[in-house]
Amino acid sequence: MNTSNFIGRKEELNQLKNLLSKKTASLVVIKGRRRIGKSRLVEEFANGHTFYRFEGLAPIDGITSQNQRNEFAYQLNQQTNLPEINTDDWSKLFSLLHERIHTGRVIILFDEITWMAHNDPTFLPKLKSAWDLYYKKNPKLIFILCGSISSWIEKNIISSTGYFGRISQKLTLRDLPIQDCNSLLTAVGFRRSSYEKFLMLSLTGGIPWYIEQINPSYSATDNIKNLCFRPDSLMLEEHTHIFHDLFGKKSRIYEKITQHLAKGAATYKEISTGIGYTSSGALTEYLNELITSGYISRDHSWSIKTAKESKIFTYRLSDNYLRFYYKYIHNKINQINKGQYKDTNITSLTAWESMMGLQFENLILNNRKLIHKKLRIHPEDIIADNPYFQRKNARQKGCQIDYLIQTKFNTLFVCEIKFSKKEIKPIVTSEVQEKIKRFSVPRGFSCVPVLIHVNGITEKLEEADYFIECIDFSEFIAD
Repeated sequence: MNTSNFIGRKEELNQLKNLLSKKTASLVVIKGRRRIGKSRLVEEFANGHTFYRFEGLAPIDGITSQNQRNEFAYQLNQQTNLPEINTDDWSKLFSLLHERIHTGRVIILFDEITWMAHNDPTFLPKLKSAWDLYYKKNPKLIFILCGSISSWIEKNIISSTGYFGRISQKLTLRDLPIQDCNSLLTAVGFRRSSYEKFLMLSLTGGIPWYIEQINPSYSATDNIKNLCFRPDSLMLEEHTHIFHDLFGKKSRIYEKITQHLAKGAATYKEISTGIGYTSSGALTEYLNELITSGYISRDHSWSIKTAKESKIFTYRLSDNYLRFYYKYIHNKINQINKGQYKDTNITSLTAWESMMGLQFENLILNNRKLIHKKLRIHPEDIIADNPYFQRKNARQKGCQIDYLIQTKFNTLFVCEIKFSKKEIKPIVTSEVQEKIKRFSVPRGFSCVPVLIHVNGITEKLEEADYFIECIDFSEFIAD
């Protein structure tokens, strides 16, 4: 079992460890996007205990329900020496498994359970029956169900009447916080400048498996080149696995949505029009599935005066790898596989700086608690926080704020997020002043400008003393 370089997930690991003190069996559900570290978390938790792991086959063309049962039987034989039976009945397989887990501390992982249950309506009911009849009778059993299609798990297990009252613990894994990303970068030996680290995170985001693929002997730009722009490079086909392996025949619509959002945040109507898909309950369900799976986010605006969420909201691609893929890889796969991009200058790619800005903004929003801490804002004092957008109408001008925090003290922290290789110049002051001028602020509220950057500010900008706080985000990934 691989237990090296396990970084972060302290809260989730503690929640699992708390189950060890229970006097009854535990059924656990863990969900989260592909490569987020679900299996790795369970392995770390199970270290030192009797542990069996079963993984479903990716539901590619030709894989049948019988293939899934045969694979389970094979894995059962390999791990327990129980006979490898040939059966078309999950009940028999689950009963056979019971012979090895009926007593003592045992941890079981059903990994990619959505694959195991693919096209087999009997799988979940029979697993539920096995739990009721056999498994739960071992008070020291911890049975963990994992999957990457979070919406499927939510619908078929968590919200299912069949599993109601049986689940002891639910966990959803998100991107690693930026400080854990830095620890993982250090663990893999990547000791470069904060700027280079952010270049790497612009591709990997907080996805641990992506970060673990970094070669510490190379610079950030050479790593990106090796991972994305060489024939048969590792990240060249990752996009296919994300959609085809997870969403099967519906993958095309998910691709269209995420590809549209790679250009920037969009409203529901803009997405519908942009991808040529009729506004409907089906489109809403696709969007919700992408949110639940962790690939996109829905950012609600709100009324400053009443603090109530407005009907205005936008969808944002929150996965850094996908945006990078659509921007620089998607239309160049044939050329890349012919070797035409292996010597390309990464930073000279089209619209590189603006794309880096969007990637940096994602990292900030995924780590907003660090901003709250730097601004000395207590969580209980925050009424609302999100990217903020104000529509133009007869009474007000249009306005977009990278990140707005409203507190119960009627203070509005207007956060400008800037990613640049060079120091930020004083021109940013006039840009933020114009935003605040357009911003329709009720009487009695105060706007406080904040600058979030990564590579320093000029002396003139510092002397201007316009921003109440200039937060250098690089301090969170400094060695």
